[in-house]
Amino acid sequence: MEIKRKSILNKLVAKNHGNKRLEQAIHQLIADLEQMSFASKGELLEVRKDADRVHGKDFYFFDLHVHRTLVFVQFKENLATIIWAGTHAEYVRTFKNNTNTIEKWLRERDLLN
Repeated sequence: MEIKRKSILNKLVAKNHGNKRLEQAIHQLIADLEQMSFASKGELLEVRKDADRVHGKDFYFFDLHVHRTLVFVQFKENLATIIWAGTHAEYVRTFKNNTNTIEKWLRERDLLN
């Protein structure tokens, strides 16, 4: 699977320079996404138990427990697009632990087509 906007994850690694566990978790997420082609949510959850579908069938948060870091990914066909990444505190500030807020955030960015 191709990954678009990996730079978001690279910035997160750079921001947390020296946090080897977080860096390893991010590299493992990238490797899992690149090596797999998920036909269903079940297949995705077999490989990534930290995946949580948050909207429709295409949008998932991955909770990297190592650093309470969340990565928001959109899946379309054989493409995974990183659309947001941050700490749990940044997630709460941005999305307020609310699916309606997540949907509004997606609509504002024209990601719900």
